[in-house]
Amino acid sequence: MSPMKRYATKQAKARKRRRLKAQERLKQQRAQAQHSIEAIHQALKDLDFPETLVAEIEGRLRAQQKLLGKIVGLMFPTLFGCRHGHELTRVRGWNKNVPSRLLGALPKRSWLKRLRRLGLEMLLSIWHHTQDKSTSTHSRWPWRWIVDDAVFRKYGKQLGLVGTWYSGQFKRTVPGIDGVLLLVVIGDGKLIIPLDFAIRRPNPKGPGRRCHDQLTLTQNMLDERLAAFAKRGVTLPAPMVVADSWFSDSKLMRYVAKAHQGTLLVQGKRSYIFTLEDGRKVKGADLVKTDNWSWQQSLHAPGCRYVRLHARSRTYGQVLLVVVDRPGEKPFYLISMSLTIQVTRLIQAWNQRHWIEQMFRILKHLLAAEACQARTEDAYYGHFVLRLMAGFVLFYTSRVIFKGHVTMEEIVFTLKHHWMTVDYEPFELYAVA
Repeated sequence: MSPMKRYATKQAKARKRRRLKAQERLKQQRAQAQHSIEAIHQALKDLDFPETLVAEIEGRLRAQQKLLGKIVGLMFPTLFGCRHGHELTRVRGWNKNVPSRLLGALPKRSWLKRLRRLGLEMLLSIWHHTQDKSTSTHSRWPWRWIVDDAVFRKYGKQLGLVGTWYSGQFKRTVPGIDGVLLLVVIGDGKLIIPLDFAIRRPNPKGPGRRCHDQLTLTQNMLDERLAAFAKRGVTLPAPMVVADSWFSDSKLMRYVAKAHQGTLLVQGKRSYIFTLEDGRKVKGADLVKTDNWSWQQSLHAPGCRYVRLHARSRTYGQVLLVVVDRPGEKPFYLISMSLTIQVTRLIQAWNQRHWIEQMFRILKHLLAAEACQARTEDAYYGHFVLRLMAGFVLFYTSRVIFKGHVTMEEIVFTLKHHWMTVDYEPFELYAVA
C-alpha cells in the first residue's frame, strides 16, 4: 500500500472513530438528561410542590424583566451551555459589551458588600429562628467557620491580579488569581453560606510594600464579620474556625483565642517538633505513625480512631494534639490551643472542612469561574461574587428545597438540556437547548 493511500485510510478510520465516539457520547448525555429530569420530577412530587410554581415565580419577578435574564445568565452561564461571556452573548443574542458593562457597573467594594450582606442576612434569619430553641437543638446545628484559598487559573497579567501561586489541586505553582474565601457551614453541611471573599494581589503598588498574605486577610475578614453581627446586636458563641495547614500560624491562633475567645483548628505539618508530657520529643512525621499509639474510639466519631496528646512547642506553647486515623485515608494530626475542648467536637468540626472544597469545585467546574474575560478589576470582583452567589443558590436548592434528593449536577444538567421548562420570553429565558 502506498504512503498516500495508507494516510487516507488512516484518516478515514479516525473520522469514523470520532463519529462513533460522538454518537456514543450523545447517547450517554441523553440518558443522563433523562435520569436527571426524572429525579427532579420525583423530588417535586415527593415535596408536594404546586403545579403553578413556575408561574408564581414568574409573576413575582415580572418587574425585573430582561435585566434579570442577563444577571441569571452571568451567574449560571453553564445552564446555557456556555463558559465565558463571549459565548453567552452569541447564544443569547446580546450585545457583545453586555457582560463587561454589567460586571463593571459597580466598584469592587459594592460587589463585596452585596456578598457580605447576603451572608449576614441569611445567618441572622437562622439565628433569630433558633435563639429560643433548646440547647440540644443548638448542639445539632453548630456553626463552623471555614477558611481556605484556591487558585483560579489565568494567564497573562490582567490588572496585576494574576500571579504565580502554589495550587493544591495541581501540586505545583501555576499562574492564576488566588482568592481567599470565608464561609459558615450550618450543621452537617445542611447549608453552606459564603460570608466574605478577597483576592491576593501579587505585585502591590509602591516601593517595599508586601502583598496581603492569607493570614492577614483571614484575620481581617473574621474581625469584620463578627463586628457586623455585634453591630446588629447579635452575640454569637465563640467561633470554631477550621483551616488547612498553611494557616497554622501561632500569632493567628493566639489572636483568635484572645480577641474572639474562639478556637482555630488547623492540620499540623510533618516537620513540626513537639515535646510530649513524658519528655519525649517527636516530629509531625512520627505522630502519624500508627504503631506508636494506643488508639481510642468514640461513638460520636464512628469509623475513625484517635489519640489525644498534650504537648509543648517552642512556637505555639501548650497545645492539644489530636492524631486521627480513618480507614482508607492517611493518618493526620490536628493542632488546637484550646486544651479542654472535646476531641470528638474537634473531629466533627474538621469533617466540615471538605465543604469549602466542594464550593471551590462548584465554582471551577459547574460554574466555570476560571473562564473570565473582564478587563477591569471591578469586573473581576463582580464575576467572582456572582459565581459565589450562584454556588449558594445551587447549595440552597439542592440541600434545603429538594432535601438532598437531587444533586447540584442533576440540577445544572437538567436546566441545561431542558431550559424550556421555565419558558418566559420577557426574562429572555426561552429554550436554548
